[in-house]
Amino acid sequence: MIIRPITRNDKAQWLPLWKAYQAFYKVTMADAVTDQTWERFFEELVPINAFVAEEKGAILGFVHYIFHYSTWTQGPYVYLQDLFTSEAARGKGVGRGLIEAVYETAEKAGASRVYWLTHETNETAIGLYEKVADRSGFIQFRKNF
Repeated sequence: MIIRPITRNDKAQWLPLWKAYQAFYKVTMADAVTDQTWERFFEELVPINAFVAEEKGAILGFVHYIFHYSTWTQGPYVYLQDLFTSEAARGKGVGRGLIEAVYETAEKAGASRVYWLTHETNETAIGLYEKVADRSGFIQFRKNF
């Protein structure tokens, strides 16, 4: 398995995983949002990035991550926004490999922190996350518009 930056040639394999990710969280995004998200990966001035995990030409999973500044540190933070692997790839180190690729990229860029959220019922993911990161103790609040 290799972890590499996403390329435009990956869309046909990324898209079904992206749709499965949405189904997992019981959300549906408009095609326009999906199209815009895809394009943002390749816009130089947009700090949204993606890696894919690939084995024998098949994409097994993806991670999307965003650089942003903080009022608490000199270095930027990296928000790991989306992480998903195909069901067949789970338990094989794909998720951990994708997280570690983000860690490496963040460290090279001088980031102070990588952080993410998951749903409290996502026990499988939480099991992995507790091995690779610390719980912050913070609770998220939000207001959608």
